[in-house]
Amino acid sequence: MTSEQDRPAPSGTRPETRRSLAVCALIGAAVMAAVDEIVFHQVLHWHHFYDRSTPGVALLSDGLLHTAELLGLVAGFFLLADLRRRRALSAAHARAGFFLGAGLFQLFDGVVDHKLLRLHQVRYGVDVTPYDWAWNLAALALLAVGAVLAVRARRRTRLPAAAR
Repeated sequence: MTSEQDRPAPSGTRPETRRSLAVCALIGAAVMAAVDEIVFHQVLHWHHFYDRSTPGVALLSDGLLHTAELLGLVAGFFLLADLRRRRALSAAHARAGFFLGAGLFQLFDGVVDHKLLRLHQVRYGVDVTPYDWAWNLAALALLAVGAVLAVRARRRTRLPAAAR
């Protein structure tokens, strides 16, 4: 018995590289939001999404972030399932998109949320400089991995089928 993945794609079916990248960027951003919320908000209690008000507002802001991340995950996985069902998923572009989405979320949070809008800091009661550097360097590392994977994926799709 062959699975749907083992069957050859219908003739004329081409991977949707941009959509594969975008869908998995959404998933990557949602996963990174979940990691941030679970680890830094709930486990370590270092900050909330919005710390410039009452504890009740801080918890409400965490709940809204959690809602957004879950909606992103659900929507992303439905879109991913659609790509797989139509055999239009480009796995290489999807991997790149995941890391790009995770890195973009992390960098946006570190620069915009932490520094420009000052919604919250990584941690309170300490010198935040090393935390900011670690936060943003982690974001840049994720983006670098995503960029390398995206370049490789693009090169693979440009090669003739015989050369792959």
